[in-house]
Amino acid sequence: MSKIRTIGILGGGQLGRMLSAAASRLGLRCHIYEPGDAPAGDVAWRVTQAPYEDEAALRAFAASVDVITYEFENVPTSALDLLESLAPIRPNRRALAVSQDRLTEKTFLNGIGLTTAPFADVPDEAALDKATAQIGRPAILKTRRMGYDGKGQIRISADDTQAGWTGSPSLLEGFVDFTAEISVIVARSGDGQVAAFDPGLNVHQGGILRTTTVPCGLPKAVTTDAVLIAARIANALDYVGVMGVELFVTPQGLIVNEIAPRVHNSGHWTQAGCAVDQFEQHIRAVADLPLGDGQRHADVIMENLIGTDMDRVPAILSQPRTQIHLYGKGEAREGRKMGHLNRIT
Repeated sequence: MSKIRTIGILGGGQLGRMLSAAASRLGLRCHIYEPGDAPAGDVAWRVTQAPYEDEAALRAFAASVDVITYEFENVPTSALDLLESLAPIRPNRRALAVSQDRLTEKTFLNGIGLTTAPFADVPDEAALDKATAQIGRPAILKTRRMGYDGKGQIRISADDTQAGWTGSPSLLEGFVDFTAEISVIVARSGDGQVAAFDPGLNVHQGGILRTTTVPCGLPKAVTTDAVLIAARIANALDYVGVMGVELFVTPQGLIVNEIAPRVHNSGHWTQAGCAVDQFEQHIRAVADLPLGDGQRHADVIMENLIGTDMDRVPAILSQPRTQIHLYGKGEAREGRKMGHLNRIT
């Protein structure tokens, strides 16, 4: 058995909450580090609520755990520099560096022979016209850092003569004519073992994931290629943990949209569809335990519960073959993920 008993998690949102629950099933403890409110604190062993600039709190946190992981990408570099000197961080810093910056990410993906949307660096507003001439319209202007669920993005239509500006260094990305978007949840252990879950079919509304359906209904050749691409990325990064890889399906083949170095919203279906879900798989990987095989035993539709969807909860609770996960958040604001359901079909 592994010598790891306590796992530190940077971030205390719903992903940290579900990671903590998975760890407890394996007899492990989780210590959450979160500057703000921490829904994960309802189920974690311990919570430190302190800024990422608090060196004393970071040192105490690192001293209390055997390994550190994270539930979101945008942890400040200064905090990671200190923590890395005190405890192992899994996935590694390179995976974080690649995924934190959209330009770095796409350059890395192209460098290992994978296809992405055409893109151009837009370091400032003055560079936007040149980038637009290079990429063409329609296109999407995205901040290089931060931004999620459609935030930090401006769509530039074919008719736009003047585009807006994000306010920070950005990336201009050409439109991809895709027939579907899928994602692969892949896990890699420290000894190089790789296991992947079945690709899921994603549907977004307003830039936010609404549903993921498994099986995705695409040909076996496409899903096999998707899994191989995800494994290729994990191996190239010497990755340890679970990663989400989003891909566009096009007539010309698969195009990698983005990677997330953590458990991923589109992998929530594994809670109802697999004996070992994505959260347990991640805990197994970072704690030096053998990976599960990820085999699917049921067809599932995952649906996010966003904002006022919480009004539907009483009705959902009475539905058959439906599993509900609520995140313990207070205010149900527009666009805020409050929970999700997994419906076995």
